[in-house]
Amino acid sequence: MADDLYQKGIAKIQELTASPDENPTGEMDIGAAFKDIAPDLEKYVVEFAFGGIYSRPGLDNKQKVLATITALVAQGKPQIKMHIKTGLTVGLTPEEIVGCIMHLLPYTGFPSVINALSVAKEVFAEQGLTVDTTGVV
Repeated sequence: MADDLYQKGIAKIQELTASPDENPTGEMDIGAAFKDIAPDLEKYVVEFAFGGIYSRPGLDNKQKVLATITALVAQGKPQIKMHIKTGLTVGLTPEEIVGCIMHLLPYTGFPSVINALSVAKEVFAEQGLTVDTTGVV
């Protein structure tokens, strides 16, 4: 069963990141950097987060990634960069990502939103994307 959950997790990661078979976790550092001190971390991340949680029904991939971005903005976590990239891969527009981050301003505060917008701006620049601000006051 565990091998099945691991493979299910790898398949979900590849679906979310469009990563190739030879590098199934793509840009995600899901534990490889900790093999020397926690060699089982990658297994837990793949099986639990992706084989279990991300594979659950009820939300589509875009909704799941938006929820993840929201949580990472609120917590100020550096993994937001990877999940902004994932959001673009699953079809979120830059406007949707910025809209989500801006919506959090009254709930998470200026520092969290400014930090997240800085990361989003960096990702968009790396990918040659712009944000349509038409209609923004």
